[in-house]
Amino acid sequence: MTVTIKDIAETANVSIATVSRVLANKEGFYSEKTATKVRQTAEKLGYRKNTAAVELVTQRSQVIGVIVSATKTNFANDIIAGIQDEAFKHNLSVIILYAGESDVDQQHRALQTVIERSVMGILILAIRPADADIAMLRAANIPHVFLSTSFDSQQLPFIGSDDFRIGYQATDFLIKKGHKKIGIAAIDRHSYIGTQRILGFQRAMADHDLPTKPEWIQDGKFTYDDGVEAMTTYGAQTELDAVIGTSDLAAIGVMNQAVAFGLSVPDDLAIMSIDGTQMVKIVRPQITSVTQSFYEMGNRGMKMMLQRDMDKFESQYTPFRIDERDST
Repeated sequence: MTVTIKDIAETANVSIATVSRVLANKEGFYSEKTATKVRQTAEKLGYRKNTAAVELVTQRSQVIGVIVSATKTNFANDIIAGIQDEAFKHNLSVIILYAGESDVDQQHRALQTVIERSVMGILILAIRPADADIAMLRAANIPHVFLSTSFDSQQLPFIGSDDFRIGYQATDFLIKKGHKKIGIAAIDRHSYIGTQRILGFQRAMADHDLPTKPEWIQDGKFTYDDGVEAMTTYGAQTELDAVIGTSDLAAIGVMNQAVAFGLSVPDDLAIMSIDGTQMVKIVRPQITSVTQSFYEMGNRGMKMMLQRDMDKFESQYTPFRIDERDST
């Protein structure tokens, strides 16, 4: 049987109001002796605070729902840390739901699950839901922001990186290091992010009057295995002198396969990654990266949830930088 504050009050021989104040940590209404008695009684009886009931009364949830893609990359860790740190400051809880890897059914189930719960907001990491799910999300009238992604429509609020600029600046950096034949590996050309990075890559090559070949752009889902497969396709005798891996893990896959072919990095082949997580520092050689502000994405997203008027929210790009290391 569920223990209530009335049970605690009767056992401790105090008023229900006193129990409520003690358990809510409201000071100035009772003595420390009374507070100790109430807390000890609550513990003895096995009392557990009914958060759902409190939220029903206050009409305000203290929970943020986070939906995460199961893509086999490691960028989400820093985003979640940014979310959690800001949530902790405001005594908010975070629940995380995994939505599979480009799995429409799992994405739908995750969205439906969090919408049916009492949440004050939803943060969606690196996912572009189906149109029907976007309509469901809007109809739920729950504040929501997409993180680490971007869209060509301002109707979907997002905080992410400018992927055209990422593609452009990564390519421009390698060209200025003396490279002329550059590949881009493990990229999802069917996603908005992938399209923008390819366009940036192509524009930078064109601006420097350098040609490109279709086979220099290798498809994938930003994973380690995709990086290995891309380098395998390029081959041990590749004409490329540099490759951009579209995630840290993809770049490591490219590098490991290049080394397996007997190529020296960076003497025979320069390698650069996009993301800039800790992964690029724990391999040898350490990998030059376009370093994105993942922690800031999560932190900003959480702060957006605390705004009173989400209708005034404008999508944002977070800054990124190029960190040169040993692989270029």
